[in-house]
Amino acid sequence: MALISVSNNALQNITAVPASVPSGALVLLSTQTASSSASLSFTSGIDSTYDSYVFKFINIHPQNDQINLTFQGSTDGGSNYNITMTTTFFWAYHNEADTQAVLGYFTGYDQAQGTGFQIITEAVGNANDENTCGTLQIFNPSSTTYVKHFLCRSQTSEGSGYSTDGYTAGYFNTTSAINAIQFKFSSGNIDDGIIKMYGVK
Repeated sequence: MALISVSNNALQNITAVPASVPSGALVLLSTQTASSSASLSFTSGIDSTYDSYVFKFINIHPQNDQINLTFQGSTDGGSNYNITMTTTFFWAYHNEADTQAVLGYFTGYDQAQGTGFQIITEAVGNANDENTCGTLQIFNPSSTTYVKHFLCRSQTSEGSGYSTDGYTAGYFNTTSAINAIQFKFSSGNIDDGIIKMYGVK
């Protein structure tokens, strides 16, 4: 591997990066805004243009109290969301009363070759100031050779007065290209919130 030298004396003086150095920039591709929506779906723009796609969900507020935000993928443009996946879920949480603090694996939220929607945030509260935020990244969804890995990190204000830091990971066990992603709550509508989809250069 060749080393690329920079002639500037300080990092703040660099005005351009050589083309051979990947920038890792996020390119905003699509934005979905919820308004009492049953789900938010991204059915275009997921293709071989980028090797990785990032979804940022911002202030997602549920209609119902203490329910889970979930997601699934599709290989047929969104006609069906039922790809087989194997997943893992663990969390850290702490309550407002400072009487409980836990870090642990939660077996009830993982899947072993399941086809259901995967839980990515837990027990989101529906009080006026409660919501969930986080980032989901899917790697090389257009591959027709490999399974498709994903990682999610979320922060939730739970309906029972907890701050929950959630970690979800897994893979879609398919060699078909994934070309659509859907988000929805385990019950009730998405009252409010935004999800943005980015391609990673």
